Amino acid sequence: MPKVRLGIDVFMEDPSFVAGKRVGLLTNQTGADSKLTSTIRLFHREPGINLCALFAPEHGIKTVAREGEKFSDTVHAETNIPVFSLYGNTKKPTKEMLETVDIVIFDLQDIGARYYTYIYSMLYMMEACAEYQKEMVVLDRPNPIGGTEVEGNLVEQDYTSFVGLYPLPSRHGMTVGELALLFNDQIGCQLKVVKMEGWNRNMLLPHTGLPWIPPSPNTTSLDMMLLYPGTCLLEGTNLSEGRGTVQPFEIFGAPFIDGSILQDAVNSLKLPGLHARETSFKPTYSKFKDEVCEGIQLHVTDRMAVKPVEAFVHILRTVFRLYGDRITFLEYEKLRHPMFDLLAGNEVLRHSLTGCTDRDYLEDCRKGSVQFLNGRTSYLLYR
Repeated sequence: MPKVRLGIDVFMEDPSFVAGKRVGLLTNQTGADSKLTSTIRLFHREPGINLCALFAPEHGIKTVAREGEKFSDTVHAETNIPVFSLYGNTKKPTKEMLETVDIVIFDLQDIGARYYTYIYSMLYMMEACAEYQKEMVVLDRPNPIGGTEVEGNLVEQDYTSFVGLYPLPSRHGMTVGELALLFNDQIGCQLKVVKMEGWNRNMLLPHTGLPWIPPSPNTTSLDMMLLYPGTCLLEGTNLSEGRGTVQPFEIFGAPFIDGSILQDAVNSLKLPGLHARETSFKPTYSKFKDEVCEGIQLHVTDRMAVKPVEAFVHILRTVFRLYGDRITFLEYEKLRHPMFDLLAGNEVLRHSLTGCTDRDYLEDCRKGSVQFLNGRTSYLLYR
């Protein structure tokens, strides 16, 4: 039996507070109870729940769309209920999308990093609920990489985007329910959080006893999620972050890298909880599609000791020392800053890697983490 009972488990014991209300559900395949029955099916079959609309975040209701891939509104095949896309023409629900509902329930699995967009779909839904006088309910779920460790700087105002819409550290250590309470201080929607039972802040995913449903196509393992607050920064460079392989965000490289040299250089850093191993890979899509890349795999040797943001900043410095003349930062026409800066939360890390500033990004991270830890206390629901 799982040690943790999810928000959906608790909610289904007594869903009477939605009786007589038209219900919308923001979810995907991770919306399921601890016995793996989908929240959509549970709601559709429950006589006391009038499910009228579904809302889909990035990757779609079935999580088959790739990162950044837009999709249109559709109809849910099993229930014949409309599915509104929150990753197509708009990321924030419109008045028309919410016309058929009185209350919106959020049931999505987050992975604990500020870049992961589901928490911002929740934030935008909360804003829309406040604007159009709808109620909002968040069914809480575990943070799979724990609730104690916090790491990273806070996103500066001019660098906010859908991969950093709120001044969170890279690894925030909060559940979606706790984040909703934090966000709502500025939004002021009519919010209810249904707590889990049995979860504590020291738990990583395996400690919960819960089955795991991948929240997106490249969310492959606990170690991937532990590394992601650091390795996601690679998305802003021409280095492959391992997309198109079975180990994204655990391996990275490029055709111009010598894996054995990089392995030895990274291991000489003696980073807590990590060991680098040289590897080769050929991505099936994304950067360097069908090209042989060399690089390293980051093996997590101690999940409680690894500090992914600090470790990866040191790793990036090493990569730039060895291959800086071959590395570029990706820029997109619709973005006002390089993608790397949006992920990093400011331009400091990019400039420090290229020798344009002496400002210490890791010092920004330490200050930001302390500031966030001091400010989040009143929103925590679990010890």
